Amino acid sequence: MLRTKSFVKRTRKGNIVRTVKEHYLRDDITCGYEECKHKVCEHALKEAQNEGKPHVAGVNTVAPLSASPRDSVKWGQHYLIPDTNAFVNQIDILERPIINNVIVLSTVLDELRGLSMAVYNRVRAIVREHERRWFVFSNEHHRETFIDRAASESPNDRNDRAIRTAAKWYSKHLEGTPITALMVTNDEDNLRKAHGDGIVACRMEEYLNIYTEHPELLDMMAHVSVTDRSASDPDWKGYPEYLSPVQIQAGIKAGILLQGTLQIAPYNYLEGSIYTSFPDGKERRVMILGRTDMNRAIQGDRVAVQILPKSQWRKAPSAALVDEDEDTVPDVDKKAEAKDASPVVPESGKGGGDEAKTVEGRARKRARVAAGKSSAPASASDSAAESSDEAHGSESCVKPVDVGDDPEDGEPTGRVVGVIRRNWRSYCAFLDPNFVQKGARASNAPVSVSVLAMDRRIPKIKIRTRQADHLAGQRFLVAIDSWPRESRYPQGHFVRALGDAGDKATETEVLLLEHDVPFTPFTESVRADLPAEGDKWLFDPDRDQLASGKRRDLRDLNICSIDPPGCTDIDDALHAFELPNGNFQVGVHIADVTNFVKPGTAMDKEAAHRSTTVYLVDRRIDMLPELLGTNLCSLMSNVDRLAFSCVWELDAEANIVKVDFHKSVIHSKASLTYEEAQVRMDDPSMSDAITKSIRQLNMLAKKLRKRRMDAGALTLSSPEVRFRLENDSQDPVDVEMKALKETNALVEEFMLLANISVAGKIYEHFPDSALLRRHPEPPAQNFDNLQHALKPLGIQLETGSSLALARSLDKAVLPSDPYFNNLLRILTTRCMMQAQYFCSGSCTPEEFRHYGLATGIYTHFTSPIRRYADVMVHRLLHASIDRDAVYGSELTDKTKMNEQCEVLNHRHRMAQQAGRSSVELYTNLFFKGKTVEEPGYVTQILQNGFSVLIPSYGIEGVVYTSAKGDKSKSTGAPAILDYDQESHMLVSPDKNSAIGLFQRVRVILQVDDAPVSANVSSMRRKLSLRLIEPQISGLSVTPEELEVLRVTVGSAAPNKADEDKVVEIVTKHPEQVKNI
Repeated sequence: MLRTKSFVKRTRKGNIVRTVKEHYLRDDITCGYEECKHKVCEHALKEAQNEGKPHVAGVNTVAPLSASPRDSVKWGQHYLIPDTNAFVNQIDILERPIINNVIVLSTVLDELRGLSMAVYNRVRAIVREHERRWFVFSNEHHRETFIDRAASESPNDRNDRAIRTAAKWYSKHLEGTPITALMVTNDEDNLRKAHGDGIVACRMEEYLNIYTEHPELLDMMAHVSVTDRSASDPDWKGYPEYLSPVQIQAGIKAGILLQGTLQIAPYNYLEGSIYTSFPDGKERRVMILGRTDMNRAIQGDRVAVQILPKSQWRKAPSAALVDEDEDTVPDVDKKAEAKDASPVVPESGKGGGDEAKTVEGRARKRARVAAGKSSAPASASDSAAESSDEAHGSESCVKPVDVGDDPEDGEPTGRVVGVIRRNWRSYCAFLDPNFVQKGARASNAPVSVSVLAMDRRIPKIKIRTRQADHLAGQRFLVAIDSWPRESRYPQGHFVRALGDAGDKATETEVLLLEHDVPFTPFTESVRADLPAEGDKWLFDPDRDQLASGKRRDLRDLNICSIDPPGCTDIDDALHAFELPNGNFQVGVHIADVTNFVKPGTAMDKEAAHRSTTVYLVDRRIDMLPELLGTNLCSLMSNVDRLAFSCVWELDAEANIVKVDFHKSVIHSKASLTYEEAQVRMDDPSMSDAITKSIRQLNMLAKKLRKRRMDAGALTLSSPEVRFRLENDSQDPVDVEMKALKETNALVEEFMLLANISVAGKIYEHFPDSALLRRHPEPPAQNFDNLQHALKPLGIQLETGSSLALARSLDKAVLPSDPYFNNLLRILTTRCMMQAQYFCSGSCTPEEFRHYGLATGIYTHFTSPIRRYADVMVHRLLHASIDRDAVYGSELTDKTKMNEQCEVLNHRHRMAQQAGRSSVELYTNLFFKGKTVEEPGYVTQILQNGFSVLIPSYGIEGVVYTSAKGDKSKSTGAPAILDYDQESHMLVSPDKNSAIGLFQRVRVILQVDDAPVSANVSSMRRKLSLRLIEPQISGLSVTPEELEVLRVTVGSAAPNKADEDKVVEIVTKHPEQVKNI
């Protein structure tokens, strides 16, 4: 049955057009019940059987609803029909594996697509898990369940009625069976109308009571209307109202508001920032200081920001608050009481005293001092004028944003006026026992408690739970439901317990969850896409298109791979030989992952979701199933493997004469480690074909590298460490810096050349939808603090271009300190912008440039086993070279490509951070029970401390400058050293002692086993640094204290002989080393 609906709409150009939509209604849609006797359902089951539609995990994919679903006293055996609100608010419960036999209505899916793509994707993922027995019923296309919208009916009311209609149809359809169709909703009006229509329906809480064996399900219910307006502070006025979406869009368009993603400082959870493009086209950082200015936005939210007057811009570095609970900072949310509650300088007599006691108040006070004002509260006239400006709309509210590049103005500072897109997810958290009221523990009644996220950038979250006693001392997941303006902190609910705090397995799971790394086992539907032959798969000339000429046979070439020790997911291999004309043929051969991962399959969707392989100290979280990643796709030696080859003809100076791309089959002759390849190069007695090839590659690589350096490519640095782990326990027994060899550079040069060559090719054929990678030029302001610190050393960084920066870095040496140049490169790396994937149609060609590599165009092609970006690029390249290649809109749709790039960028960042957190976890395990003295370098100046990098271990920590004995470290104790803006140093009041950037110091490294404060007693133990040299009274450890520490811990600093022995073990037994 065909229905048509026509309507008129206005286009962007103002034209009026008539649109006609066709809607097909059918009477052959099955109900999904596996033993249904209705003739339509029986016919559908027979057709599926005749067509050979598969059973997955014993479940009929056409009719997955079980004939024996869950039974209950009240409803008997039943299928669940949740409405849209149930999915949006209670998805964490519905995701639990015990919730099976769920009917998902197409009305609900359509609503979810518009309300929350995150929830929509989670529901779709569950539907694909056939063993869960979830069934999508197309009620919007079923003749008996489709309804028209009534004239006076809102779209929401129409959809609620459609859900009730479908539930009623199921009740009638299942008559004569022992199964009940049970509708679940927490919408009181929808529930009342369902009961009025004779539909079996209940609230979610009532339904969960049947799961007596899982009482935690009740704790998992989202509470979306709880506030704490009168909880503990009657003076709390709430946060400012958000602007409406229309106002936000108009403000952004007019240049009055800016937008960006909120990033919270790792050392100070009350300091946020966004990087955004200003109306002048330049990209700058905007600081957002304090909870009120953040205005209920949290880490990762896309926010609209209003710039504050220049008098309120930040002019000093942040304080470190990393180990403080927010409530230990007095009056943290008491601000000036202007009408809009904005964080301006308070009026005289209206909070100057309180302000001086608060962290945020102190930050504001420092800004005033740095601006040349008195440290006392501002004068009544100045303060009142600023407050008046803010209350009635400051200059930034009525005029486009105007910022100059004058460093005297300070750093642009703003406030959040709206959230464009929330980035809420589940957060790992812990409950301090001190937060639980003693009287509440004895009963089973739910109590309201505040939990602390392991990620200290996330504010406290208030939840209601019946298991407060059990959760104390554990790690668990919570989700945020809402953050009303009347509530100091967001409201949320318990999701699930993870395990005991401090347990190595639990902490590893926590860091994966904290960084949003998908790590669950691959589902049955994903494994179903693997080759049926499994590890017995062999190359077939006909099946794999060698016979048809679509793939070239390169098995006779002397190809080898060069990788870290223990590498099993070998993405790339190389070859080189001299041609008769004196030129060289050089080939980079990359695993042909797309031969096994087809677009649109369950495996492809899972790989797109994971986006990257994540490397931890003790494990690897694969993007692809192990059968592909470490076997069938891996270019291991002495077996035939499918590859995508990039083959150049290079002259003797490594100039490209021509390049060719083709699918191939190769037979690698050797799988070498970097060290093995280095030994071959260095040993004059070795002259076999593989060794000659490596030497030719190295000769050409050096010329390629010199050309890159001459063009302005940067040689930056970052401290990387590796651990030697005990085989049985996987505990770290040694930690050291990773060493790079000449062969590392050899491989890197040809991977870069392949990526650049492929980038040009795919952009030529897909100018609007090529997946590329760019590295924006950093703003000059990013280098201000670094330049300030270099000035006394007589060193100036030229930042006008990457070439100028590279040359000035090469010249920046101190004969007295060989490590200085490496340290400077590490700090320069931190001034860089982050490289990002993008769709070519979303940027101008001038924006394609990769600043760090000094190339006009770049992409990722060489690691498809571990990066989904490379998989997409392989498909683009194949479509570029093969006219017969079949591909879908995923390669041509600019919107889809942009969306995938956002996922890739997010996953890439999270994988990097997860790797660093894994290093931190194992570093703490390694140093537990040890007292180690090491030299280090100051890498960052904070208001109340300084960061120190330990070169020998590649780790970094903070030395606090508050008085010894002050356990809070930053809550108002007299500072031993004060920040001096002019010199960007920490200086003692008597000017006799100072700490500055690049300064060489000596510190003690210990794992702090004592609780940092009463409110963080179950947090991870932190690596604690204490200053030994220089000796600063009241701050440095005295020789007597140092001796006591050595005796107490029972471990002195390791001697040189021990270190040499460890290095020898690591060198001779590389298979025992797990690389990051």
